[in-house]
Amino acid sequence: MYLHLGQNVMVRGQDVIGIFDLDNTTWSFRTRRFLDKAEREGRVITVGDDLPRSFVLTQEGEGLPAVYITQLSPATLQKRGSGGAWNEL
Repeated sequence: MYLHLGQNVMVRGQDVIGIFDLDNTTWSFRTRRFLDKAEREGRVITVGDDLPRSFVLTQEGEGLPAVYITQLSPATLQKRGSGGAWNEL
């Protein structure tokens, strides 16, 4: 199954490590440091131009994790994934 992140961007459900709320997680120094490092390494993909509300951490195979910044809320993404993608994890 696939998880639609908005703006015609989809990721495989089995590649999703986690969905995180930007308002609740970016206060942490470690999260900000992780996101800054991922940005410098070119592993951040911004989905859409609206105000970002969450980020989705994915990893395909043995490669480095990718971070998708999306304007969709974590609750919306979870509902979209509940159609079967999360049952495979």
